[in-house]
Amino acid sequence: MTTPPTASDGHSVDQLLRPDVVGPKIAEATGDEAWTDFEAELIAGGKSNLTFTLRSAAGELILRRPPTGELLPSAHDMGREARIQLGLAETDVPVAWIVLNETTGGDLGVPYYVMEKVVGHVIRDELPPGYAESDDDKAAMADAQIDAMVALHAVDQDAVGLGDLGRPEGYLERQLRRWLGQSEKASGSVRADRLPELAARLGQDMPTSPSSRIIHGDYRMDNCVVDADDPGRIKAILDWELSTLGDPVADLAQTVLYWGDPDGPDVPLIPSITTEPGWPGPQRLLDRYCAATGTDPAHMPWYLAFATFKFAAIAQGVATRSEAGDMAGQDFGDIGPQIRELVEYGHSILDSRKGAN
Repeated sequence: MTTPPTASDGHSVDQLLRPDVVGPKIAEATGDEAWTDFEAELIAGGKSNLTFTLRSAAGELILRRPPTGELLPSAHDMGREARIQLGLAETDVPVAWIVLNETTGGDLGVPYYVMEKVVGHVIRDELPPGYAESDDDKAAMADAQIDAMVALHAVDQDAVGLGDLGRPEGYLERQLRRWLGQSEKASGSVRADRLPELAARLGQDMPTSPSSRIIHGDYRMDNCVVDADDPGRIKAILDWELSTLGDPVADLAQTVLYWGDPDGPDVPLIPSITTEPGWPGPQRLLDRYCAATGTDPAHMPWYLAFATFKFAAIAQGVATRSEAGDMAGQDFGDIGPQIRELVEYGHSILDSRKGAN
């Protein structure tokens, strides 16, 4: 069995994946003995859970497991990720098929799951050569991303067995508490002194959520597999770690923040390809979603400020885990200044909103 050591944090692939145990489990789940002998490679770029490509004579699969080290409370729930994708499998939302969902932690010491590898492009910091070269293709990619989000938010959570995914009320309040609490665990290099103040301001003027729907929580271009032949088609949405029942407008605002604005700050950890010439601006995403769902954009500034707060806390957690050596050797650099700039940007959005009232 060949498993080259792809992690550089002192943990070999054998330690992270235990192929002698996981291989037979996959073989049993797929009915293909070829999976008892596989190679594994870490997919670089993952900011939270660890994602590996598994290769055998039977083909390729994807395995996801939590990072090493001490895990933050309520984070890295692999069984939850897999369950969401299983629930959405028969809807219009494009998801990968789950092959194996190991929830006990008995194999690796932590839960993990294995899913099909969806063939297509995962777009991060550059487009594949010759792909989506025209402005129309780039607009089609933006539209496809929003259309898939609209499809997700249209799903009846009770009908697909996900009605207990989260509490239907109080999502925004819980999110403020959760991410403020997570930020308190951040290392000093990524601390943002004005983040608690931003949370307090958001709490003082919170809108009423329009509904409670299944939301992704981390929906952006590099969490999608795009059709290699059709830039206007998403074949699968990935990374459901933060999915829950919540406010769909908050989900939209997070996506708009990730999309980026040439006139706004750099968003740490997130590729900025969509701020380059030829890509539509974030307003196109907002307009298309609101037109499709009937959403009133009046409270969008609050939601965008909320998105900056939430992602600043998320980025703090990523950087803290990286500094502790719990991200399989991945180093995301000094992102503290970008996090603090993002927090200031959130304050400026609320300042502008107050001035307009």
